[in-house]
Amino acid sequence: MPTPILEKTPLIPGKTSKLVLQAPEIARHAHPGHFVMLRMRPTGERIPLTIADTDAEKGTITIVYLVLGKSTAELECLNAGDSILDVCGPLGHPTHIEKRGTVICVGGGTGIAAMHHIAKGHKRIGNKVVGVIGARSKDLLLFEDELRSFADELLISTDDGSYGHKGLVTDLLRDRLEKDKDVFEVVAVGPVPMMAAVADTTRPFNVKTTVSLNPIMVDGIGMCGACRVTVGGKTRFACVDGPEFDGHAVDFAELRRRLGAFREQEKISLDTFRSAHGN
Repeated sequence: MPTPILEKTPLIPGKTSKLVLQAPEIARHAHPGHFVMLRMRPTGERIPLTIADTDAEKGTITIVYLVLGKSTAELECLNAGDSILDVCGPLGHPTHIEKRGTVICVGGGTGIAAMHHIAKGHKRIGNKVVGVIGARSKDLLLFEDELRSFADELLISTDDGSYGHKGLVTDLLRDRLEKDKDVFEVVAVGPVPMMAAVADTTRPFNVKTTVSLNPIMVDGIGMCGACRVTVGGKTRFACVDGPEFDGHAVDFAELRRRLGAFREQEKISLDTFRSAHGN
């Protein structure tokens, strides 16, 4: 059954949008860390998107996406009142959350939205939440207001210094870990280079580090094997074993290579779609 789009909010015009979907069954069962698989048309590909928020009472879920390929370009063509052909979920394992003290939640790019859901879960259970978010510039930051509404602290960095600390999220993370010995976990969601850098930053402090991986995924239920990643020297499947793993055990170099395997074909597909639709 098609899933109605109730709201669409451009976060970065033409690049990143937020959708609120009417999906009561998913909203009822979803937890932080879960994702959904979307398909816009019968012959279209399925794409995974981590759930950014839920409202079980209203029966809604929120997703945030970056227009990166043909399928997200198709998704961007839809508006409130339209429907998505298939939305399957919740999928994957939810984030392991327990009350233990202070957790630092690091987000970059659209990963900030997924991190927001995880951070909210930690706050609800009673942990102290320190949010650390970053972007190239102030206009590319996401979910600042949403995080400020519940986080105990929110630290911000921009590459160009247009807002907050000039530099990287790892600068803020390292400084905080040096000052605060009570941090029991760091959670990172965002671009692969950022998550790898976070894991490198936390390793000397011996702080548990959880990352949410975004490999190429075809079905989301463990049948295709496309989302395989190497964790601790063993092959794991992000859709059914993850998407969250120990950041200190992930082979990030392999993950980067696999994500770039079809870059040329992806560009051709997106360019063809945009030419056909005049954008």
